[in-house]
Amino acid sequence: MGEIRLLASLPAAELAALERRCRWRRYHAGEQILDRDSATRDVLFISQGRIRVVNYAASGREIAFAVVEAGGHVGELSAIDGEGRSATLVAVTDCTIGSLSAEAFGELLERHATVAVTLLRHLSRIIRTGDERIAELSVLGAVPRVYRELLRLAEPDPSDASAWRIADLPTQQDIASRVGATRETVARALGQILTAGVVQRHGRTLLIRDREILEELSDPPDAA
Repeated sequence: MGEIRLLASLPAAELAALERRCRWRRYHAGEQILDRDSATRDVLFISQGRIRVVNYAASGREIAFAVVEAGGHVGELSAIDGEGRSATLVAVTDCTIGSLSAEAFGELLERHATVAVTLLRHLSRIIRTGDERIAELSVLGAVPRVYRELLRLAEPDPSDASAWRIADLPTQQDIASRVGATRETVARALGQILTAGVVQRHGRTLLIRDREILEELSDPPDAA
């Protein structure tokens, strides 16, 4: 449990006790972990692997909310308010996941203020990102939305303090689901900035060679 970021402040004895209270299970890539209609209110800790948080439009089109890596967690909303699930969870890779009951999670938050504060910061980031995406849908075309998502995914390059990169670029379909576009639109948007030399690709890594230009391309036409 020590690899779970939400629990990083807990002493080793507390982590061990919490691990024993969890139910652990392995999932294969592509397997559904949790359905939105599930009655469970457990919090899930991703010990190994990567999962996708998705919803589905009335047309059946998948809408991706996020990809959660090992060390992350999901399910806290239902554990806190007792309401239904807000999304479906699918394994992107083989995963090891621990499930903690809502009651045990509530006790954890009551006993450890540092965990509660970390959770509040996590939820704040989710709300801010959601607000950004709602605003983008109202003012940006599909291609600029793709570029905004790339900027959100980018992190400083550890080998070059002045550069940015996306170490594990999501698939074109994943990006399309996140920004409300088609896979073809994502392919076209990526092709344009690759040809222009704004970014450079090495396998699953996307190097952003000119972040300033990418930011300009992501602005609405009348932003100036």
